[in-house]
Amino acid sequence: MKAEGKDYRAFEILNLGKYERQHYVGVNPNLREEQRQKQLEEKEAAFLDLILRAYRAERTDGFASFHGKKAGRLVAVGPVNMPVSRLFVEEIILECRKKHITKVDILGFEFEMGLFPNVLDEARGKGIDIAPKYIPADVFDKRAVEKNQVVFHDVSFIEVKPHVKGGSVAVELTDFSVFYSQDSIANAEATLKDKGSKIVVEKGQIVKVSKDKDGIVTRETLTQNWTDWIDYWSVDFDFENKREIIRTQNPDTGEWEESWTGDYIFENEWQSFRTKKDRKLELTSVFHECPAGRRKIAVKVVDIFGNDTMTIAEVTVGAKK
Repeated sequence: MKAEGKDYRAFEILNLGKYERQHYVGVNPNLREEQRQKQLEEKEAAFLDLILRAYRAERTDGFASFHGKKAGRLVAVGPVNMPVSRLFVEEIILECRKKHITKVDILGFEFEMGLFPNVLDEARGKGIDIAPKYIPADVFDKRAVEKNQVVFHDVSFIEVKPHVKGGSVAVELTDFSVFYSQDSIANAEATLKDKGSKIVVEKGQIVKVSKDKDGIVTRETLTQNWTDWIDYWSVDFDFENKREIIRTQNPDTGEWEESWTGDYIFENEWQSFRTKKDRKLELTSVFHECPAGRRKIAVKVVDIFGNDTMTIAEVTVGAKK
């Protein structure tokens, strides 16, 4: 379409889980205002009960930011229809300081891009241990909740190192940490039949648990290095150069209006990925020429489970020599 001079837009990725969540707390638009408000409050309370039950946390009252507690940690549940924002986390930190709270779990379906790990470092500097965790889609599966099979994954972290040379910059991927858990090694060993094997994900490691014909159990760790978790990573060398614009139709005039969502579009300008034949992964990008000045570089990592994590790095690029 570009070659033909026609207008075109980037592909849009729609999170189906987001609409499922909105439907879960949706209210009847035909009710009166006070009835709609009451129904909304009831649905939000039911939603919180669902999340806390799946997380196996106890409901608690008397806090502005917290909804439950578990194993000596307070639990805050993020919004149902939008990402956990920096403001949301800052309000949690503020209440922690006022009430001398030191351990917090934040549960969210999505987290604002670039939120971690900086905000966690800020909290740690104030003596607050914050553990952000993703709420999985199967939280809406009643049977999974009843069987305690819902797993809340810790948020992954990316560490990068920009390299500036004259008027160009390259990015080195230095670390990628995951904390996934799915089943447990102890449970696999207890339930395995002779001559059987099972893949277990526990505390950021993928382990193959096997049992021979005599019942002897062996373990083989399949993730030897942090790079084993990465399927693909890419770089946007000027993240804030393209705003995310949406078009909406004015119901009164019928005209289309454009507005900025407050977010930016990630543009893939360099990438390294594995193939079935070539499992190698480049950990340093090419040098990319940039105009002099300060800019934000975005790095996105897609792990072997298909989950993506992004971080932002700020660099100052000098003039070309």
